[in-house]
Amino acid sequence: MLYAIYEWWKAALDAEIARGVKEWAHTFSFLNLLGYITFRAAFGCLLAFVISIFAGPRVIRRLISLKVGQPIRTAEEVHKLAELHGGKVGTPTMGGVLILGSVLISVFVCARPLNPFVAVCSCTMAALGLLGFMDDYTKVKKKNSAGVSSRTKLFWQLVIALVAACFIYYKKEISGFGAPPEQIADRSAGFFLGQIPLGIGEICFPLYKTGDVKSSIIDLGFLIIPFFALIIIGSSNAVNLTDGLDGLATGCTITVALAYTILAYLAGHLYMATEYLVIPYNRYIGELAVLLLSLAGAGFGFLWYNCHPAKVFMGDTGSLAIGGALGTAAICVKQELLLAIIGGVFVMEAMSVILQVGSFKLRKKRIFAMAPIHHHFELRGWHESQVIIRFWIMSIILALFGLALLKIA
Repeated sequence: MLYAIYEWWKAALDAEIARGVKEWAHTFSFLNLLGYITFRAAFGCLLAFVISIFAGPRVIRRLISLKVGQPIRTAEEVHKLAELHGGKVGTPTMGGVLILGSVLISVFVCARPLNPFVAVCSCTMAALGLLGFMDDYTKVKKKNSAGVSSRTKLFWQLVIALVAACFIYYKKEISGFGAPPEQIADRSAGFFLGQIPLGIGEICFPLYKTGDVKSSIIDLGFLIIPFFALIIIGSSNAVNLTDGLDGLATGCTITVALAYTILAYLAGHLYMATEYLVIPYNRYIGELAVLLLSLAGAGFGFLWYNCHPAKVFMGDTGSLAIGGALGTAAICVKQELLLAIIGGVFVMEAMSVILQVGSFKLRKKRIFAMAPIHHHFELRGWHESQVIIRFWIMSIILALFGLALLKIA
């Protein structure tokens, strides 16, 4: 919407210049701000924050009236943890609708929704949010923590992820696949490292840079589609596993979203990407910064009500959607491997579950007191607030470390 206003004003200004007159377009020259990604991203962040803050109490009251309280696992299932979390019984869940609504409204107002990068991230986020909503609704209806079966959930995650991956692979503005030679020549389609086109199937990492600028670790070709799908599914489930303490997933989401906002902006800046940092460049990717900063703003607003003691939980509605959006954004920026560092807390949470399950099945022994790992520290005596804040600190440090790698080598 804001960019459409800018285009309307710019057309009027050009017409005035052509006629040699100064009319309303010259008077409203401040509308030039709407053409800048930085301004629209900052405005999107503020808008998402304001929507979350002011809509939050109404959404919470509505969820309470609908009796969508979070089911808590019994003492037979989680033993001592049930004592620690007993006070959370009845706290409304499905608060992710607040995050989703805030982000999508901000994207519609501040971004260019038809930009291919914005479109694929928004649609993936919305689709996974709907899947998470169905899971939360099932939990509430059945009044237990089971929800949608894991196989059904994984199937629909796979479908959504494959659709997103195929869109990224075949959309010429993103991949350059099928673009005319003249579009490739003037760098109006696809990714580039320096002056050289970068295949969508090539995997890059900031530390791996060579003198001829064309540097990628491996070219997966068509196999990049299942690889992309794996990242989206893995990221979605990792955020879902992290969402076990008040504000933990929300705070880490803000950190990762801010880091990838910077990456998206840099990747869309010709000089910074191709000459200074030597990272993948695409002329359309900068617009993704608007969505990511809106996600950070929505996260700040939601954290207002989600911080300990939480008045609302995001539920799978929020966690699946956020994870999918971050995974898709990492793919779009072509910094997929860097997500393992910047989103290190999410990775740690997911790996703790994998190791715990694997160890118990193979050795009949548990590595941690409980998985995901944030519960391990709770059972080892850390207060919930200590776990949350210390994990936030780790998330911030990992994000800064990931960004610092851009200029190394």
